[in-house]
Amino acid sequence: MALKSYNPVTPSQRQLVLVDRAGLYRGKPVKALTEGQKSTGGRNNLGRTTMRYRGGGHKKAYRKIDFKRRKFDVPAKVERIEYDPNRTGFIALIRYEDGELAYILAPQRLAHGDTAGTYVQIVGRDGEYVILRLNSSEQRMVHGRCMATIGAVSNPDNMNVSIGKAGRTRWMGWRGHVRGEAMNPVDHPLGGRTRGGRHPVTPWGFNTKGKKTRRNKSTTKFIIANRHTRKK
Repeated sequence: MALKSYNPVTPSQRQLVLVDRAGLYRGKPVKALTEGQKSTGGRNNLGRTTMRYRGGGHKKAYRKIDFKRRKFDVPAKVERIEYDPNRTGFIALIRYEDGELAYILAPQRLAHGDTAGTYVQIVGRDGEYVILRLNSSEQRMVHGRCMATIGAVSNPDNMNVSIGKAGRTRWMGWRGHVRGEAMNPVDHPLGGRTRGGRHPVTPWGFNTKGKKTRRNKSTTKFIIANRHTRKK
């Protein structure tokens, strides 16, 4: 999908850049594969705000995605590619040979009428683990009983979208974000008349810039050849 800019007929269209969805299906989703969902507004089951600046937004129907793919040795054909308001990537409606319909996350370059998927190469075994070589040249150990789908999720241009106006984010359920420096000292550690030279922190006092946030590093031990290392 390509990016689409607009002629600035209105002020909000001057910097508006969206993904061109001309190739997507324009109708409604399959009703049997959807279910209703309730907006939480950032509140938990006690009614307390656990995520700030959420609320409002357009009503959405949740598309039930088949993440487990437990239908083995049955080919499926792509019926159409659809937009999903609940995620950044597109979804694909597939029809198996027995007539069953399902939604899957559409990988890049998947089109209407396709049946084949992507693949990885098995380069060796280490006990119960299998050594796989991915398309990115990375080699990784995976347990032999594991199942997975591989490939890059569609709509990579989503990162280049320019919203254009504040109202569009309100449609998505996001309210305006207030800087900590603009608050009072009782509301934020950075609040007050002067900043005081403090490093950026969260409302609860945790450092935000430069601090390592990844806690689980156990998955890196399965990488044999990193895709970022240069080949000699």
